[in-house]
Amino acid sequence: MTHAFPMPIAEDIWNLKYRLKDPMTGDPIDMTVEDTWSRTANALAAAETNQQLWQGNFYAALEDWTYMPAGRIIAGASTERNVTLFNCFVMGTVPDDLKGIFDALSEAARTMQQGGGIGYDFSTLRPKGALVRRVGAKASGPLPFMDTWDAMCRTIMSAGTRRGAMMATMRCDHPDILSFITAKQDPARLRMFNVSVLCTDRFMDAVKRDKQWDLVFDGKVYETVSALELWRQIMRSTYDYAEPGVIFIDRINEANNLRYCETIAATNPCGEQPLPPYGACLLGSVNLAKLVKNAFYDSAQIDGTKLAQVVSTAVRMMDNVNDVSKFPLEAQRVEAQNKRRIGLGVTGLADALAMMGIRYGSDEAVAETGAIMSDIATEAYKTSIALAAEKGSFPLYDYDHFTAEGTFAAMMAQDQEIDEGLRNYGIRNALLLSIAPTGTISMYGGNVSSGIEPMFAYEYERKVTRPDGTKTTEDVKDYAVHLYHEKFPGESLPDYFVTAQDLTPQDHVAMQAVCQRWIDSSISKTINLPEDISFADFEQVYMDAYEAGCKGCTTYRPNDVTGSMLSVKKVEKPADVVPSTELAERPDVLEGSTYKVKMGGDPAFYVTITDILEDDLRRPFEVFINTKNPEHIAWSSALTRMVSAIFRRPHDSSFVVEELKNVFDPKGGGWWKGKYRPSVVAAIGQVIEDHMIYIGYLDAPETATPEPEAEAPVVKFPSLCPQCQGSHYKHEGGCTSCGDCGYSSCG
Repeated sequence: MTHAFPMPIAEDIWNLKYRLKDPMTGDPIDMTVEDTWSRTANALAAAETNQQLWQGNFYAALEDWTYMPAGRIIAGASTERNVTLFNCFVMGTVPDDLKGIFDALSEAARTMQQGGGIGYDFSTLRPKGALVRRVGAKASGPLPFMDTWDAMCRTIMSAGTRRGAMMATMRCDHPDILSFITAKQDPARLRMFNVSVLCTDRFMDAVKRDKQWDLVFDGKVYETVSALELWRQIMRSTYDYAEPGVIFIDRINEANNLRYCETIAATNPCGEQPLPPYGACLLGSVNLAKLVKNAFYDSAQIDGTKLAQVVSTAVRMMDNVNDVSKFPLEAQRVEAQNKRRIGLGVTGLADALAMMGIRYGSDEAVAETGAIMSDIATEAYKTSIALAAEKGSFPLYDYDHFTAEGTFAAMMAQDQEIDEGLRNYGIRNALLLSIAPTGTISMYGGNVSSGIEPMFAYEYERKVTRPDGTKTTEDVKDYAVHLYHEKFPGESLPDYFVTAQDLTPQDHVAMQAVCQRWIDSSISKTINLPEDISFADFEQVYMDAYEAGCKGCTTYRPNDVTGSMLSVKKVEKPADVVPSTELAERPDVLEGSTYKVKMGGDPAFYVTITDILEDDLRRPFEVFINTKNPEHIAWSSALTRMVSAIFRRPHDSSFVVEELKNVFDPKGGGWWKGKYRPSVVAAIGQVIEDHMIYIGYLDAPETATPEPEAEAPVVKFPSLCPQCQGSHYKHEGGCTSCGDCGYSSCG
């Protein structure tokens, strides 16, 4: 059976990322997507006694993008490439000596060379200034060694492999924690790392009680600080710079089925897999958007029978990856096969909810999501128990320890059938569930909503460079939006369709928390927040996540280092102004000012803004944009007429400033007035804002008093894709991904 791609972006991603091609000529070997499914199914069925039976079953799960293994599996299965099918690893504990540190660096390079992302806990390295007795010197601290890892990762990238992804963690009681928190405020530093603070329950209690907090290494107290002030340092950095993330490490270790034989201190780069030293991250997602029956009608529901079937087959497929995959290091192979961890998750949740007429983030959505995740967890555990009866438990299995109070397995053992299975047969996989970011995979599946994230945007325009070099533009819709418009052409989307911009932080936390209840590993989710959220409300999001039982929290608020991601803005009409379609009458004479904008080698632009006086208050009335460059006359004239038309209508026109300042030129911006501007249009927006402040139409922004020896100001970089320079670049699930070319910071 031939399957049509659900939309053009799916075919583009397949061709770019997952289609097997001859490495020398670039000629395709997979002629169709069915060939890709067959190749993947054959590779994973190689671990079975009855390979023909399971190849057919595996193909059926992959068919129509219903179950989607992580991209590493699809791209690498049944190929001659020396790559691992595992997404990423937490590396071995970094020893606190120079030889051990550089041995660990070598292991990291070898792992990344085969395509694996890596995570490290740098809490094991002594703080800056600590005595190194053998050489009579003082330690440099963890941060300079992190710089070395960062340089290694960039070097591996420059050699032509996929983008490197790394996670660095540090305990909240390490003496260098403040340096760690603020390290990425330098826009040129540690760009290859995500960074997260390991927050213990004792620390969170000290924060809530406003207690003192000791910073300790190797039993020695280096400093005592206010726990609340340290927490606010973390929050302030995250508020302003989007990092560090927060990991509730005690909760992770307490609930871990394997707490009797491992201690976790780090995660994979996006945080959905907390892992022990040399632990491996194996991912795959059930596409819930493909499992809704009678979409958009009152009878719409998840097909429970098909869901159970897909989950059961997916668990078996993922278990087999442990046996057929290559590993960069022998220690990684031993760790994976001793515990046989897998990370089955979902994608398309928001689309599935919309297809059932449920608003993401609502009480109904929380209840329905909980029911879906409960069914997935139950079926996954039952399947793994059946696999244990057939093939044997994971080697380190011990019933009493595995189901000890507080572990996730103990909760699952409340199901009598699961408990009897665990007692009689054991279980094949120590941990089974994880929700990963699925940016590229979700586009491959037809642009379904990513992971458990809400829809980010209903649609956008995507610029595509074709093989012959020509460029085309195509509309890309969210999968559920596309399906709705197919079924009900011409109708507006119902109120239950919402995007990330429509949700409260509490909506996000509630959805993450209900999923976490049924996930034995962790969840990668980004809570997208408005730029104008207050610091107090921002801080409360993290406390809410902690109280709700989440294992970590990641937010994204537009900031000066990363800029603004793709977003859909809503402009609210001022309550005291009646919209008018009529232009105000122009006086014969108007006062105004002319400003010069000069960026790069282009001729200058001259922006003239005239004002009108109403009720003793000035407001802008017209704008004129002129340049000698004939290439820019058409758009500058259009902008002149459009902005002037807005100004001449009697309503609040201040929104024009932000709209213009957020325009990014895919070819790059330039420097103007000591700051990087993402486009000439953005610089014109800044001119208009400065003028509005000058005439009193806008209030001047508050400015902080500079500290002595203050650092240089941070440059605001445009949010363009680093691979194709496209502007459809968004932050979801702890990763950034591009809707134009399929690039993902997490692979």
